[in-house]
Amino acid sequence: MRIAVTGSIATDHLMSFPGSFTDQLLADRLDRVSLSFLADRLEIRRGGVAANISFGLGLLGMRPVLVGAVGDDFEPYRIWLKQHGVDTDSVLVSEEQHTARFVCTTDRMQKQIGTFYAGAMAEARRIDLRTVVERVGRLGLVMVSPDDPEAMLRHTRACRSLGIPFASDPSQQLARLGKNDVLELIDGARWLFTNEYEAALLQDRTGLTVAEILRRVGCWVTTHGAAGVRIRKDGRQALAVPAVEVAGVVDPTGVGDAFRAGFLAGAAWGVPEKCAAQLGCVLAATVLDYVGTQEYRLYRDALLARLRATYGVGCAAHLVAHLRGLS
Repeated sequence: MRIAVTGSIATDHLMSFPGSFTDQLLADRLDRVSLSFLADRLEIRRGGVAANISFGLGLLGMRPVLVGAVGDDFEPYRIWLKQHGVDTDSVLVSEEQHTARFVCTTDRMQKQIGTFYAGAMAEARRIDLRTVVERVGRLGLVMVSPDDPEAMLRHTRACRSLGIPFASDPSQQLARLGKNDVLELIDGARWLFTNEYEAALLQDRTGLTVAEILRRVGCWVTTHGAAGVRIRKDGRQALAVPAVEVAGVVDPTGVGDAFRAGFLAGAAWGVPEKCAAQLGCVLAATVLDYVGTQEYRLYRDALLARLRATYGVGCAAHLVAHLRGLS
């Protein structure tokens, strides 16, 4: 199954603050917050949600099609992604804007404060998925991840018009989307992805209950950090998948994107959703061992060993044939 991933492509500026953000916040002064944090480390890395998901899919041999907008500074990044199995020929290059930037500071408690500058991403609304289909052929799934809001809506409409299954991941853009836009993005989605906070925000934005949301989507996948993943479907009991334990987290940036890559690969291979989620959790744990979102590598024996150690042999047996392409 060929997967297209639409969304942000960015450069990440990742900083580490050795203290705790909460220690600097005064409850009776939150309406006048004016703070700066002295970081003791800066890492400049490749990022963006769609690029991160595509990178993970590429490592798993899925040949994903990346769809987004960038600046003319993208060429070294393009080469990197192509080297790791990502089709970048549907990426629009802006003549005026730089590639998007994400600036994020992480404290010693692994809490984060980030700012995202859209830059060229604002031109993603110019991209027509029909031209992508004309170039690569039939798509089995389009993952609509955070992007220019108009682009997200356009891609979702195109999927419905073309009869292409889609997954919805509004996540960071929920703060900017109104009720009707959120409903349009999720209605009919094969999979809806959120983290725990975004799940609550989604309900607040739409005014819908969990049951009402489940009647609109095929499956709702919610990540809960160290508490694992919950998979819900209308009329079925929720399925809980524990996270892979990681000693000494290095950097949490991009962990959700890696989970989505693993889950979507497993789903494309046709393994049970429980196994797809377990693969996603293993990829998420792997990212936690590195600074940056695309610095990790996947090795078949290590990946399978982590699967077996956390979940037993069952799902590893489902996945082993699909992982033969890994070194």
